[in-house]
Order: sequence, then structure tokens, then C-alpha cells
Amino acid sequence: MPDRPAPSDPADARPRAGPPPGRGWLVGLLCAFLGLWQPLNFAAAAAEALQALPVRGWPLALLLIVRLAVTAVGFAAARALWDRRTGAPALARAALVLSAVVQLFIYGTSIAPNNRMPGDTLYYVAFTVVAHGGWLLYLARSARVRRTFA
Repeated sequence: MPDRPAPSDPADARPRAGPPPGRGWLVGLLCAFLGLWQPLNFAAAAAEALQALPVRGWPLALLLIVRLAVTAVGFAAARALWDRRTGAPALARAALVLSAVVQLFIYGTSIAPNNRMPGDTLYYVAFTVVAHGGWLLYLARSARVRRTFA
């Protein structure tokens, strides 16, 4: 019979070897949103905006630069989440807030060209608030996020 330590032995208090807790499918989905969807969305918007740049001028160029910076922060957050870095949830929250602010600014102004039908802007605003707010709520309330990134 193998020699096993008693249950009250301090050796049982040692951390168990093995893989860290999984990142979960919702964290993977958030990584896809920040690391894939936002860059692709920016690329499509930038391609359309570059054609309108001679007409709309420097405000559109400034908006593209800001949007590129926000997309870069989002990609960095996705990479940090995927690699399970300690500060990743805070960076993801910042990226989500910045993304929502920029999107709401775009919906509220006529600087960027758009193909929205008249009256549809309210639906875009509502979707942006719900989607980004949902991700922020998930990052704040999820026990898995707290456990994985502690």
C-alpha cells in the first residue's frame, strides 16, 4: 500500500500542479470581438472613409486616427485576455468603453460616411450600448474572469 500523507498534512495545502483554469468560451468570444471583429470593422470603415476624405477633410482624418488607436487598444486587450495576463480585464474594460464612445460619436455626427437608413441610428445606438454594456457587465461580474485573471 503506498504511503499517503494524512488529510491534515500541510503537504495537501500545496498548490496542485496542472493547467490554470480555462479561459472559457465567453472570454474567447470577447477576444474574437475585440481582436477580429473590431479590426475588420475598422478596415471596412476606413476603406469607405478614405474615398470621402477629400470631401470631408481633416475631421474625418482625425476620426480615422482615433478609431485606429481604439482598435489597437482593443486588439491589445484581446491578446492580453487570450494570454491570460493579469491586467487583461482592466484593459478590456478600457477598450470597450473607448470603442463605445467612438461608435456613439460616429452615430451622433455626420463626420464619417454611413449607409444607415434614416431613423435607424437609434437602433445602432441601442445595439452598441447593449453589446458593450453586456461585455462590461460580464467582465465585472464573472467569477471565471476573477479566478482566471487573479
